[in-house]
Amino acid sequence: MSRTLAACALVLLAGCSSNSNFAVANTPEAAPAYRSIATVRQTMLWILDPAADVIWDSAGAIITADGETDLSPATDEGWQNVRNSAAVVAETGNLLMMPGRTNGPNWVSYSQALTAAGEAAMAAADARDAEALFDAGGAVYQVCQACHAEYLLPAEEAQNPP
Repeated sequence: MSRTLAACALVLLAGCSSNSNFAVANTPEAAPAYRSIATVRQTMLWILDPAADVIWDSAGAIITADGETDLSPATDEGWQNVRNSAAVVAETGNLLMMPGRTNGPNWVSYSQALTAAGEAAMAAADARDAEALFDAGGAVYQVCQACHAEYLLPAEEAQNPP
């Protein structure tokens, strides 16, 4: 019995060695192989925008002559959907920092701010805190607007001069 345990322990240790085929690939010697699938524009339109819309559509209130409608989720499933979308927003900041996507001196700062705003929205959703979600949604909006003012609008103006 003890020989069997010793043999199992040796197999497990061998599997953890740096020469093993099962070594963790996330070491400085073995950078992960990845490639971008979507362009930056597609990443914004297909990944970031839909996720940000979930946050924005779930925060604040609509006030009309008939009264006020609270937009915050009313169910656990609704809050989970907001949290999941906030995670997508946060991770999109990381996607935008991948090699080949950085686009100027402030690009990384905007991407990091997007990740932070997404994390704040995740925390707000986990806490079921409608006010914090509203604030986090505002932070997402501010990052998007600042980045667009620096990168998107000048690019569009260059392509479509007056």
